[in-house]
Amino acid sequence: MTVTDSPVDHLEGLRERLVSLTRDMILIPSCATRPDDIDRCFEFILNHIEGLEGIEIERHCHRGCPSITVLPSGDPRPEVLLCAHLDVIAHASPGVYHSWVKDGRIHGPGAGDMKGALAILLELFHSWHGRRPGLALGLAITSDEERGGMAGMRYLFEEVGLRCGAAIIPDGGSIDEVTIQEKGIIHLHARCEGASAHAARPWLGDNALERLTGRLDKLLKSFKRYETEGEEHWHPTCSLTILGTPNESINRVPQHAQAVLDVRFTPPWTVDSMLAEVRQALGEGIDTEVIISAESSHLDPEPLYLEVIEELTGSPSRLIRSHGGSDARFIRAQGLPVMVSRPLVGDLHAEREWIDIDSMVTFYRILDRYVERRISQPNETP
Repeated sequence: MTVTDSPVDHLEGLRERLVSLTRDMILIPSCATRPDDIDRCFEFILNHIEGLEGIEIERHCHRGCPSITVLPSGDPRPEVLLCAHLDVIAHASPGVYHSWVKDGRIHGPGAGDMKGALAILLELFHSWHGRRPGLALGLAITSDEERGGMAGMRYLFEEVGLRCGAAIIPDGGSIDEVTIQEKGIIHLHARCEGASAHAARPWLGDNALERLTGRLDKLLKSFKRYETEGEEHWHPTCSLTILGTPNESINRVPQHAQAVLDVRFTPPWTVDSMLAEVRQALGEGIDTEVIISAESSHLDPEPLYLEVIEELTGSPSRLIRSHGGSDARFIRAQGLPVMVSRPLVGDLHAEREWIDIDSMVTFYRILDRYVERRISQPNETP
């Protein structure tokens, strides 16, 4: 900020940059089915930061999923690491990847999860390194969080050996809510084999689709027993997300059927015990294959981060539990503190997804103040 700039002018300029950067990234449909657009989004990001001094950019690619780390020159372990993913949920038509501003919100696929938050991290990183080249502030961006994060953040921390003093992932919580616990997750592929026959003579076949749906109905009903009132759904859940058969003939009993299940669970359940429960409910004759799995995780936000939130929002931060998961679990597994909060967002994974612009500015100021204090007075971490 120059001597002629007022605080109002500074915040208005920041607001405009965040809106522009977010809307530019929404235009790029960086989903798993469009790898060229994932590459294009990375190039857009690199064009925004590669002119900075005192940083080292390293590209990674694991299992076909690219990622980047941007670290202070000669400092492989920055005090603060800003973490994000640029991949978004795929929509049927590429024409939906546009944005609009209405009632103080940016709308569009990926606005809230998480291109608006990514814009904040990019602007913050650019601002700090533009003023203080080589500051102990790093950046890690991946492209597979919506598919489980195994080839992205897990790879960077478990195989590459990325480390930091503390990490920030704006992929959960809210402007004054900080996630401290996330449910475990199992994505499961279920298959059933039967025998085909003419649909006019179903007794001559074994309808795989009917058999599978019958078992799935039993499984989903079994999860009803976990439901309790007054606990904000903090219990195991099971959702049927994909169901189908390769059969394309309307007058043939299908021989094959398959489904995908999304299971979430809370302690003391583990991946193994929850998986055993699901398989028992499905019964014999239903083959299952785990797509991704992760144990429930307990995060560890730093008190300094909570203090800054209270200072800038005027209310104490609330510590919450999350029904979803994030890449935070891979970082916390290394014994590092992870802060998970973000601006106000809504309608996630829908075409009308949104992020509140005023809260983007507030969230930027929270991160800005936290970085200033955290780096000037680093905490001792493993």
